[in-house]
Amino acid sequence: MQSALARAANAYQQTHVQSRSPLELVVMLYDGALRFIGDAKAAIGRKDLGAKREAISRALAIISELQSTLNVQDGGEIATSLDGIYGYINQQLIEANIQGTTAPLDESERLLGTLRGAWADIASRPEPATGTGR
Repeated sequence: MQSALARAANAYQQTHVQSRSPLELVVMLYDGALRFIGDAKAAIGRKDLGAKREAISRALAIISELQSTLNVQDGGEIATSLDGIYGYINQQLIEANIQGTTAPLDESERLLGTLRGAWADIASRPEPATGTGR
């Protein structure tokens, strides 16, 4: 059974996520992927194969979610480029999992950090006014 504190924390987390704009949710996904990559690097350092596998699996799930939401048909060159980057990051994460090395994680972290910064910048901009111009 879930404790009252755990239920309250879950309710807070749901409210936190539900109150975010779509752009802020993308930034949160990047934050999660970066956190799990950091967890994987730490697990490799302490030779904890189970924790490494779990962290990489969770990072892969987030990258897969980001990739699945792309509209490559209508998104033009940006969507196509992001699709390629996400595919490359997936390969790097799989390589890190198989080889147990941190270099592919460092590369993934670098790319995701750059993308996260760009999305955070976009998310922080005020939305354009949608008036009728009268």
